[in-house]
Amino acid sequence: MSFISPEYVIFFCLVLPLYFWLPYRWRWPWLLLISYFFYGYAFPQYVILMAAVTVVNYYAGLALQRVADGRQRRFVLAASLGLDVALLGFFKYFNFFSASFAALFGLAGLTYPLPQINVILPIGISFHTFQAMGYLIDVYRRRIEPERHAGIFATFIIFFPQLVAGPIERAKDMLPQFGQRFDFDEGRAVEGLRQILWGFFKKVVIADRLAIYVNAVYDHPQEHSGLVLILATVFFAFQIYCDFSGYSDIAFGTAKIMGFHLTVNFRQPYFALSVREFWRRWHISLSTWFRDYLYIPLGGSRGTLARTLLNLMIVFVVSGLWHGASWTFVVWGALHGVYAVMETLWEARGRRLLPANRAGAAVRWTLTFAAVCFAWIFFRADNFTDAAYIIGHLFSLTGADISAPFAGGLLAPSVEFGLALGLIGVLLAVDRLDGQYTVSGALARAPAAARWGLYYGAAAAVLFSGMYGSGAQQFIYFQF
Repeated sequence: MSFISPEYVIFFCLVLPLYFWLPYRWRWPWLLLISYFFYGYAFPQYVILMAAVTVVNYYAGLALQRVADGRQRRFVLAASLGLDVALLGFFKYFNFFSASFAALFGLAGLTYPLPQINVILPIGISFHTFQAMGYLIDVYRRRIEPERHAGIFATFIIFFPQLVAGPIERAKDMLPQFGQRFDFDEGRAVEGLRQILWGFFKKVVIADRLAIYVNAVYDHPQEHSGLVLILATVFFAFQIYCDFSGYSDIAFGTAKIMGFHLTVNFRQPYFALSVREFWRRWHISLSTWFRDYLYIPLGGSRGTLARTLLNLMIVFVVSGLWHGASWTFVVWGALHGVYAVMETLWEARGRRLLPANRAGAAVRWTLTFAAVCFAWIFFRADNFTDAAYIIGHLFSLTGADISAPFAGGLLAPSVEFGLALGLIGVLLAVDRLDGQYTVSGALARAPAAARWGLYYGAAAAVLFSGMYGSGAQQFIYFQF
């Protein structure tokens, strides 16, 4: 069930009143029930899979506390994490690795014995698997006590606002919230609805509008060259940002109305002045997960410089593979790893890339944004052939109509093109202001007429300028 579907609006409008009407002791069963309904709405067969994941990780957590012997505890952790990884690997990566080995066997003139499997990827499997794995590792490290209430633990794993595309919540932050009493609060509800409205605006007005241009170019890259390819790549950078952060805003606002606080997943990433800073601002719950559960256990930056650089590359390559079962995603992750290695090497030699003034910051921002956009080519391209063509023709001089890919929009292509640029400007302006002070706080202090006028204007934009029907796009991160 998509957040931007009429079904979800009806679902939430029915869920919320009953949630606050129920006695406190019945709220977690209600959350658990509706979360399983939400998860199984499209593919009910995967409800059993989710229940199995929950049972395995619940009892593994209890076992990690009960077992005192260090070797046995390591075995329990390895076995339970192995099951989580095996489940993720089967559904998400079996066909990918099978096809890769089949290609290698073909080069050697051999027949690969394993066929491809026809299986639908369970939605959100990468997110809830990592959330469960983080819980087990924290219990193993004795940073948290295992959750003994099976129902609360199950609700933590399948909590519907952040189930499909995160954020990946930490047990120490999320589990205690299921034990707190939340009464309905009008101010909190208004703030949550404001966040949801902003998420809808970013998704259906900006991201899905940019998707028209991006899809037209990237689905047939050989028909385009030069500035059109550059614009499609830049537009994709903002499309995926508005798409993913829009989902996070809706998830955050939905949870907030019910009294829950989710992790902030984005902090103005396109104002970063380095690639490493970009990753401190982009998909924060995932980047911190890799930092705490992979980078630091590998040694982090505690060893030699060479070891630190290797650890960085491992983390970014694995991050690329996490995003998708394709070598293009691996290259995307590896590119960011190369960027991070280059920045680390430069700093290790005590050199400053550019002077610490406004001109230097402007150049650093330009270089960072260009590097991130270049990597997005591999993320969005369907295959290496398309990516190679795009890279090879980025700077071809042509006289093509740069607005032509918007031919499928609601308005004339030139109008859609100008609107797209204006919407990106609005997005950047809001991000810039939010980086200096809290926009929501400023709205709360604004006169009621101005505040509600803005709300109604944004709602009208969503209703009348949003892309629906054939123009609607599924959330990009649903596939991960």
